[in-house]
Amino acid sequence: MVDRNLVNKLGLSDDKLEEQIGEMFGDGENQYLEQMLQKKVDSRLPGTILKGTIVSQIGNDVIVEVGLKSEGVVDAGEFGSPDEIAPGREIEVLLEDTDSDGGLILLSKRKADTIRGWEHIINTKQEGDVVSGKVIRRIKGGLLVDIGVPVFLPASQVDIRKPGDISRFIGKDVECKILKIDVENRNIVVSRRKLIEEERRASKEKILTEIEVGQLRKGVVKNIADFGVFVDLGGLDGLLHISDLSWGRISHPSEVVDLDQDIEVVVIGVDKDNEKISLGLKQKSASPWENVEAKYPVGIKVQGKVVNVMNYGVFVRLEDGIEGLVHISEMSWTRRLSHPSEMVNLGDEIDVVVLNVNKEKQEISLGIKQTEQNPWELAARKYPPGTVVTANVRSMTNFGAFVEIEPGIDGMVHISDLSWTRKFGHPSEALEKGQEVKCVVLEVNEAKQRISLGIKQMTEDPWIRAIPEKYIPGHIIKGKIAKLTNFGAFVELEPDLEGLLHISELADHKIDKPQDVVKPDDEVEVKILKVDPEARKIGLSLRRVQWAAEEHTAAPTKPQPQARATPESSSYPSGGDTLGITLRSAKPATPEQPESQETDEGQEPAAS
Repeated sequence: MVDRNLVNKLGLSDDKLEEQIGEMFGDGENQYLEQMLQKKVDSRLPGTILKGTIVSQIGNDVIVEVGLKSEGVVDAGEFGSPDEIAPGREIEVLLEDTDSDGGLILLSKRKADTIRGWEHIINTKQEGDVVSGKVIRRIKGGLLVDIGVPVFLPASQVDIRKPGDISRFIGKDVECKILKIDVENRNIVVSRRKLIEEERRASKEKILTEIEVGQLRKGVVKNIADFGVFVDLGGLDGLLHISDLSWGRISHPSEVVDLDQDIEVVVIGVDKDNEKISLGLKQKSASPWENVEAKYPVGIKVQGKVVNVMNYGVFVRLEDGIEGLVHISEMSWTRRLSHPSEMVNLGDEIDVVVLNVNKEKQEISLGIKQTEQNPWELAARKYPPGTVVTANVRSMTNFGAFVEIEPGIDGMVHISDLSWTRKFGHPSEALEKGQEVKCVVLEVNEAKQRISLGIKQMTEDPWIRAIPEKYIPGHIIKGKIAKLTNFGAFVELEPDLEGLLHISELADHKIDKPQDVVKPDDEVEVKILKVDPEARKIGLSLRRVQWAAEEHTAAPTKPQPQARATPESSSYPSGGDTLGITLRSAKPATPEQPESQETDEGQEPAAS
């Protein structure tokens, strides 16, 4: 408001007054006043960065004087450390709100730092520049790196190859190259991989010109795979295969080396055309196989540790770098193992005997059973052929029965050695599992670890004496039809002994089918035609019995000496006499030869 009384006392007209005011406040002064006024107005708008001074700290609130109507509040968590919260220290803060419920002004130091950092990056950096910062946390798709402002490091740009778990970089300082700056959205994308590739490219050519097989090189483990380790030699990667990590057995490379570990390796292969380097760690020390033949001669007994169990055997570690194989067949003299775990387990300390050493192939054959005496050597002396043993039937097959002579020693009774006279279709027709039987040792094969046994050999072969002495050609005997065939009938003379009644010997007339004359289980009288001990056959005739009956009826009655007996008399050998395997002790009665036998025998055809 203009004071007109004062103007009148000064004697100044309105024009003169305007002229003098214009001289006092020129364009420069007016511009200054406008700037100050605008600054005062802007300083009160949210989003403005203000300078302030720390006054005090109350709990988790830091009180800051920013020159406004009241003091502002900054959360203590926005400071890097408690030491930064010092009264009197000047800081920059962002004005967030001037109308808080508590009457204080809300401020943010972190946001102010971010804005200033972004302004610094925009003003001083551009795409392609190298920046450094600390990895602060993992986010979706990569890492967040603090280079003054948070920037994005994609997982694909962390390393030159897939780094595995990228969380291991959290808290580490990294150098990266700026790939992209998005000013509008305030986003920056950086790449650590790009920087590494450029550095490696510069040093790769130098390494390729210098590297030679046999050199010792230092490197850093950059990646661990199941098959080996990739080692950074300072611009060029080399492969350290799992087989070249240790002379001993390892399941995974991580048992020997760690990620980012500094190691010294031996160059064992160089392919400069394809830029491939093969490395070795175990080659730094002498191979334990150099003197293996002298240290582990064949036949020596040593102790080792079971390190692997397979279906076909177990691997035993004799020392670091030297392992041998115990095949499942070399584990026990007597036990039939389905799997090695029936005898040994992983980690067992066992005694073994060296069976063979192949230095070139780095193979050692070992045996467990050789640490004990071979029981088959004793069996050959203990059970010579002819020895009678008592055994238990363990199992049966189509070709025979396996019996246990003693623990660990089995023998086999072939089906043909069960009976002298009977033919069995299966051993179960004569034996039962678990049955105790007496056998005769027929043969001991120590090399094949076999003992052949026989049951029928417990008695004399009845075809040698008993059958030929009891069944004499020309005699008439009784029997029972056992079975019919297209060529005749088999007659059971006694248990386990049969004779053949050929179809031509059933009747005088031609017979097409044996069942037209006889039936199974029919009781018949037959005449013995032939006994063949070598072929083990007895030939019989039915029609010749009828001839003998007819001749006996037609002949005149004459007094017969009581001491002579005829084949047609009632004293025939009975088909019920026991033969079988007890024929050796049988004492059959031999009928006297009738006077007419020579004539009858001369007319008979050979037995079939």
